[in-house]
Amino acid sequence: MQVLSQIFSPRTLPSRRGNRSETLGIAASQSRLKRKYTRSSGVSSFVDRRGNLIDCAVKGRRNVVVSAVEEGISGAGAQRKRKVVEHICLVKAKDDLSEEEEKDMLDFLYTTQYQMRGIVAMSLGRICDQNPEQFTHAIFMRFQTKEDLAKFYENTFYTTVLKEHVMPYCHGFINFDYESEVEDDILPIFRKGEEFNYGVELMILVEFSQSSLGGPAEDAITSLANLTVDFPSLIVQATKGANMKMDNVEYTHGVVVRFRSVEAFEIFMSSSEYNTIWESKFAPFIRKALCLHFSVDPVGKELM
Repeated sequence: MQVLSQIFSPRTLPSRRGNRSETLGIAASQSRLKRKYTRSSGVSSFVDRRGNLIDCAVKGRRNVVVSAVEEGISGAGAQRKRKVVEHICLVKAKDDLSEEEEKDMLDFLYTTQYQMRGIVAMSLGRICDQNPEQFTHAIFMRFQTKEDLAKFYENTFYTTVLKEHVMPYCHGFINFDYESEVEDDILPIFRKGEEFNYGVELMILVEFSQSSLGGPAEDAITSLANLTVDFPSLIVQATKGANMKMDNVEYTHGVVVRFRSVEAFEIFMSSSEYNTIWESKFAPFIRKALCLHFSVDPVGKELM
């Protein structure tokens, strides 16, 4: 069993709607962030992709990184939550997929949110990680209700997009759906606002052993979700849940985490807190796992 506690090497995808003169070569050097550190008062800083300087304080011995600004409000009263339904689609593209074919596929998938009711948020991109299943692209969609998701699967517009603009370029894909909760406010529900325009989307799919379901499995997922709350300067939003499709038990649970930047992703994935949770609460109880991420590019004015 492969222990997914390593730091993955991020790579960036050229903007789907920007200057296509960029090559599809995924060079890590183009997405790396410049880092600034100061040792005084136990405070470190880093510059995100938008050029913003983020101050991070090290809290005690746990080395939990929190925003100096957000730390003052983290103790506020419990926030109201709203149920949402998360949809993950992982695609295996052809080895000889061209830049134009990739652009066609991603653009048509991305614009489904404007052609269909029920989709409240969406992100997609080329997967940066090497993985045993050889998935190359990931699509994330959020729906308001389970009924909206059911209608989505049956929508003729979506099935046409798959038939004409996805399947000709791919040789396989899987879907995974789960119900979760987010803050009951328009920006976090619809994933709108400046902080959602950039960053890294992390997707974790795991298959827990049957004997661990309802006990260790839920404890592991909940522990990871609680940990993401401790990193507000790194993480914009995180959701988790059990597989809704009983006829598809390849993976039992899923997690989606939106990081503020590539560097924020690296800091979290290399933290002792994350690795301890993975090694102690996940690794002993899982049969297999996928840990994938992709870069989120700002949405330009040109959609197609």
